[in-house]
Amino acid sequence: MAKFPFYQQFDDMDCGPACLRIITRYYGKSYSMEYIRSRSFSSRVGVSLLGLSDASEALGMRSLSITVGFDVLKKEAPLPCIAHWRQRHFIVVYKVTNKHVYVSDPAFGLLKYSHAKFLEGWLYNQPQDGEGVLLLLEPAPAFYEADTTENDKKNDLFFLYNYVKPYRRFGLQLLAGLVATGIIQFLLPFLTQSVVDYGINTQNLQFIYIVLLGQLMLFFSQTVIGVLRSWILVHAGSRINMAILSDFLLKLLKLPMTFFDSRSPSDIMQRIEDTKRVENFLSSITLNAVFSFFTLLVFGTILAFYNFTIFLIFFVATVLYIVWILLFVKQRAILDYKRYDEARENKSSILQLINGIAEIKLNNSEKRRRWEWEAIQTRLFKISLKSVSYNQLQVSGSAFINELKNIIILVIAATEVIRGQITLGMMLAIQYILGQLNAPVSDFITFLQNSQDARLSLSRLAEIHRQKESGTESSSRSAGSVVSAAGSGIRLTNVSFQYGGPQSHFVLRNINLDIPGGKITAVVGASGSGKTSLLKLILKLYSPTKGNIQVGAQDLDQLDTPSWRRDCGTVMQNGYIFADTLGRNIAESSSDGSIDPIRLKEATNLANLRQLVDQLPMGYQTNLSWDGISLSGGELQRILIARAIYKNPAYLFFDEATSSLDANNEKEIMAKLYPYYEGRTVLIIAHRLSTVKHADKIVVLNNGEIVEEGNHEELVVRRGKYFELVRNQLELGN
Repeated sequence: MAKFPFYQQFDDMDCGPACLRIITRYYGKSYSMEYIRSRSFSSRVGVSLLGLSDASEALGMRSLSITVGFDVLKKEAPLPCIAHWRQRHFIVVYKVTNKHVYVSDPAFGLLKYSHAKFLEGWLYNQPQDGEGVLLLLEPAPAFYEADTTENDKKNDLFFLYNYVKPYRRFGLQLLAGLVATGIIQFLLPFLTQSVVDYGINTQNLQFIYIVLLGQLMLFFSQTVIGVLRSWILVHAGSRINMAILSDFLLKLLKLPMTFFDSRSPSDIMQRIEDTKRVENFLSSITLNAVFSFFTLLVFGTILAFYNFTIFLIFFVATVLYIVWILLFVKQRAILDYKRYDEARENKSSILQLINGIAEIKLNNSEKRRRWEWEAIQTRLFKISLKSVSYNQLQVSGSAFINELKNIIILVIAATEVIRGQITLGMMLAIQYILGQLNAPVSDFITFLQNSQDARLSLSRLAEIHRQKESGTESSSRSAGSVVSAAGSGIRLTNVSFQYGGPQSHFVLRNINLDIPGGKITAVVGASGSGKTSLLKLILKLYSPTKGNIQVGAQDLDQLDTPSWRRDCGTVMQNGYIFADTLGRNIAESSSDGSIDPIRLKEATNLANLRQLVDQLPMGYQTNLSWDGISLSGGELQRILIARAIYKNPAYLFFDEATSSLDANNEKEIMAKLYPYYEGRTVLIIAHRLSTVKHADKIVVLNNGEIVEEGNHEELVVRRGKYFELVRNQLELGN
C-alpha cells in the first residue's frame, strides 16, 4: 500500500493550504503551496474553513463543512478530510480504526493517535461526547478533467544553482584539495605501519625520524589545505548568502500589499534566517559531508585491504549506528516543534505581562496571568524532560554500538597478530583508521539531519522568488505618463473592492466618484465604512475587484506606479517613523538620501514643527527612536505631514492626518495648509468638522457606499447622514 502523502507547511499559518495540498496529492493532482494559498485567500492569521472550501471548489472538488461527533467521523465521513485541531490548526484525517486515528499533520508528519488523544485535540476544551469541525472533500469530475496540473515540483536546486554558478572555479580548487587530502589520508596508515614494522622491529632510529618527519610534513600540508578550504568556503558562502539576501529583499520590495497582508513579520524574518541556514548548509555541512564521504571511501578501502573481515564488521556496525540515530529523528523533530510552539507561547506570555502590566494591576489579574505562565513552564519542562530522555537513549545506544564495534575489531586484530596474519604495525594502522572514521560517520548523520531543514528553507526562499510582481506594483509604463496627469482630477467608476475571496464581504460597493483637480475633497463616515480602503485603491496599494479608476484621461492601472506615488504626498493613519534622524525621516522620499534644506524648512514650517526642531538637542540631526516611540501622537503626525509636503506633490492625501493634534496646533496647521493646497488636488479623510467643513466637496460613506455628496452647507440643510455625524460637534440641536 502506498504511503499517504505529507507536505511540510512553510509557515505557522500555512497548515490549511498544506492540508489541501496533501488531499489533492492523494487524489493524484500536484499543486504548489503558493498556488493553493492564492486560491484560499490566506491572511496573516491563517486561512478560514470558508477559504479552504473556496479553494477546493476552485480546484474541482466538492466540499462540505460540518460539526459532528466522533462516531460520524469514524463510520460515515468520507476520508481523507480536514479536521480543525486545537482551535488553531488544521490536520488531515485519512484513516480511523477501532483503536487509532491516523493523520497527516503539516507541522509534524504522519502520526497515529489513540481515540482519547485525538479527541483531546479535535474537541479541545469540550466534553468527550462533544462535536468537532470537519471539512469533507471529494473530487468532482472537473477535478480530473483539468487539462493541466499546477506543477509543485519546481526545481529549487536550479534556483540555488544560479547563485552557486559564479563560484564554480572554487569548486575546482576544492576538488583539488579533496584529492590532495585523500592522497595524504591514504599514506598516513602505511606510514604508521612502517614506523612499527620497519623502524621499531629493526631498531632503525634514523628511519623512524625520516618517517615521522614525513608524517609531520603531511599533517602540515593537510592543515594548510584545511585552512584554505575553510577560507574558500567562508568567502564563497558569504558572497552567496549576500547575493541571496540582497535579491530576496529586492524581490520583497517589489511585491504587492496583498503579499504582506498574508504574511506576518515573523514569517518574513524566518525567510531571512533561511538564507543563513542555506549558507551554513552549503559552506559547512554539505562540504563536510562530501569530504567525510571521501574520507570514508579512502579509509574504508584501506581497511578492506588490510582485513576484509574487520571491514565487514565496521560496515555492519556503522549501518546499525546510522539506523539507531535515525530511529530518533522523527521523535526529536516533533519535540523540537512542540518546544518551538511552547517557546513562542512563553515569549508571548512574557511580552503581555510586560506590556500589559498596567491593565493587569488595575484588574487584579496578577495571579491568573502568573498561573498561565507557570502552566507554559510546566509544559516546557515536560518537553525538555522527554527530549533529554530521547537524547540519553540515543547517545547511550550509539556509544554502545561504537564501543562494541571497537572491542570486536580489537579482539580480531589482536588475534590476527598472534596468528601472524597481520603485523603489529598493521594493527596500529587499523586502530588509527577506526579513529579517523568516527568523525566522518557523525558528519554524515549531521548531513542527513540538516538536509531536510535546508530543503524546506530553500523551498521557502524559492517560493518568494516565484511570486508575481504584476498588479499594483507594475512599473512597465513610462515614467512620463503621470507628469501629464499631474493636477488632473480622479474619477472612480463602478468601483467595488473586497480584501478576501469571492465569498468575503465588499468593503466598497459601486463607488462612482469625481475628485476634481485642484480642489479639496473630504471623505467622512463612520469607522469601517471604507474610507481608508478607498484611499489605498487610489494609491495603487490594491487593485479594485470591479470597476475602473482614472487620473485625468488615463486609467490608473496604466500609470507607472513609482512615478504616480512620487506625485502623491500621503499621510496614512498608521504612518511609520524610522529609527533615523528627524531630517531624513521628513526627506524619506529622497531617492539618494540627500536633503534639500529649502524644502525641509518649508515642510517644517507648514507642519508647525519649528518649535519641536528647536527643542531637540541636535535639531534635524536628532535620532528618533524606532517607530517614533519617544514622540507624542501629535508630534508623530506633524512629522508625517512634513514628509508629505517635502515631496512638493501635485496630489495630497490625508487619512486622519490631524486626529492626534490639539485644537490649537490643528488650527495653526490648517491655516498654513489651505494656501498650500491651492492648485493641488487634495483628498482628506477625517472625522473632525474643523478639518472638512471648508472642503469644496464632501463625500459621505456608509457601509462601503456613497450616501451623500455636497459641500458643508448643503449637507447640513439635508439633515442626513452627514448631519448625524457632526451635529454633536456643531451643537445644532434638532
